[in-house]
Amino acid sequence: MNTLLNPEPSFSLIPSIRITKTHYLTRRRLQASRQFSSTDGNRLIRRRIRLTVKADLDSALIDQLGLKESDIINPAISSSYRSSKLPKPNQTLLEAQAKVCTGPTQTRPLREDEAFKVLDTILRSAKGDLKDEEEVSKAQLGAFFSAMTIRANAFPEATHWSEGERRAMNTFWPLLMRALPPDVIFIADPEGSIMGGGGSIGPHYSGNDPREMRLVGALREVLAGGHLGYEEVQGVLRDVLPLQVDNKAPGVSESLLSAFLIGQRMNRETDRELKAYCLAFDDELGPPPVADVKSLTHYGEPYDGNTRFFRSTLFVAAVRSCYGESCLLHGAEWMPPKGGVTEEQMLKFMGASTKLSVLQAKELLEDEEIGFAYVSLREARPSLYSLIGLREHIKKRPPVATSEKVQQFVRAQGREAIVAGFYHEGYEEPLLMLMKRRGVHSGLVVKGEEGALSMTTRLRSVNASKGLPVNYCSGFRSLNVESTFEGDGVSRQSFNLEVNASNYGFEPTNTPRTDRSVSKNIELGLAALRGEKGPTYDRIVLNAGMVDHLLGCDGAEDVSVAMDRAREAIDSGKALKRLLNYIKISHKLK
Repeated sequence: MNTLLNPEPSFSLIPSIRITKTHYLTRRRLQASRQFSSTDGNRLIRRRIRLTVKADLDSALIDQLGLKESDIINPAISSSYRSSKLPKPNQTLLEAQAKVCTGPTQTRPLREDEAFKVLDTILRSAKGDLKDEEEVSKAQLGAFFSAMTIRANAFPEATHWSEGERRAMNTFWPLLMRALPPDVIFIADPEGSIMGGGGSIGPHYSGNDPREMRLVGALREVLAGGHLGYEEVQGVLRDVLPLQVDNKAPGVSESLLSAFLIGQRMNRETDRELKAYCLAFDDELGPPPVADVKSLTHYGEPYDGNTRFFRSTLFVAAVRSCYGESCLLHGAEWMPPKGGVTEEQMLKFMGASTKLSVLQAKELLEDEEIGFAYVSLREARPSLYSLIGLREHIKKRPPVATSEKVQQFVRAQGREAIVAGFYHEGYEEPLLMLMKRRGVHSGLVVKGEEGALSMTTRLRSVNASKGLPVNYCSGFRSLNVESTFEGDGVSRQSFNLEVNASNYGFEPTNTPRTDRSVSKNIELGLAALRGEKGPTYDRIVLNAGMVDHLLGCDGAEDVSVAMDRAREAIDSGKALKRLLNYIKISHKLK
């Protein structure tokens, strides 16, 4: 069995085992990767981008060996990048959190049977009857009871507690009072007025140390449906982060912190609260380095990746760098709640180093043969990176899921711009506000597919959901490049539009599906950079040229010229060469 699970490696960079239920990596895909390798001519890069893994196991063989798919690393699928060191949340409670840990109009009250099941699960876990993955975590308790309290205190009747939830709570609360720790009881009934009986724990709870005292004070306001000041939010975040994930040192209560984070999102953060999240750790590792480049675009993709459609930004960055538009990408290897395909996964799978410091990223941006770079949150903001495990147990996205998209890990001597993706209507203006606060010359928010940055050539469906359509863009361009801060007399040109790709000569096509496959996303992107025409090629051209045009980049005043410039970068082979250079050079930096 050991030989089967650990055969001789084809090369050292691709770890572990390939799992397929339908043999997803087909013969055609293997041939495509070999064709690419043979034309490149660089042995090192051939070895690193080869889309093969050690072995193929189908579901029947996995069952026969008594293995769980979650125990086997499959580097071709995004979910396999989740760290095995992270404890898994209780699924019963997680499903309930998906319904109740959201906004005043989106929350779905639990049915009576659901509420009884959830509270029974919490009680059995608190009494020690559930173990391992079945145990309800402290973070889950904090998020769930924070949601219930805010709903009771501040939500409208439609999303207030249902009668079934009230009956379940009346049944279980006397038992939970004797089983839950004081911090959770405080979250569930901070003033002793929700559950009845005039409990005294909530009103008198103050935390275990000065850090928790500040957190508890802020949380009382949040649980009442209120908001906090800029300094208050920053003070809490700097007090409690980074989390002590190794348990070697005492840390803040995860119940309190998760209650705080999801509570602020449920109350819908104010501008000053979002600014606090965005700027809180700017100086964590010192001032950002300044790259000697004429133009730099910071790409703020959603950190939790794509689960359905092709993710284009890595390949767009390689294209735009060919004509002097340097690009800085940032994110994480794996991030909840979606746990989809990310730039870090693709770069790692192709063999690039994903452990670059911001100083090394600066070098790559300045390199005339590369001109783009990727920085992991792990390297740039350790404090925020420490929240990944907690974020999975919160279930819904906390405020940092918005603010982390508007970062400047490296600055530029020339013009700077930020581009960020969004999905939920109402967050486009807060994102643009944060960009202006950053002082960039241009800013753009895009409602791409899956809330990511990829605009599509697909026709808008007649059954499209209400709200802003896919390909909606909003942004600003500074007419004065000397300074761009608010209140200093800077003139900005604002715009918003829905991009219709057919207006720019693109044929309507369905978006290529990747369905969590890292290797499929890479295969599609590399084929397009080799000049293979089709839906993927068109999307890369559309997203490169349109971003150039909307940001007001030099030479992109005419959108058709901007598109042609992107096509030339691909058809000439320059973009592919830059991506290969990145893979090779990223390992040589010191």
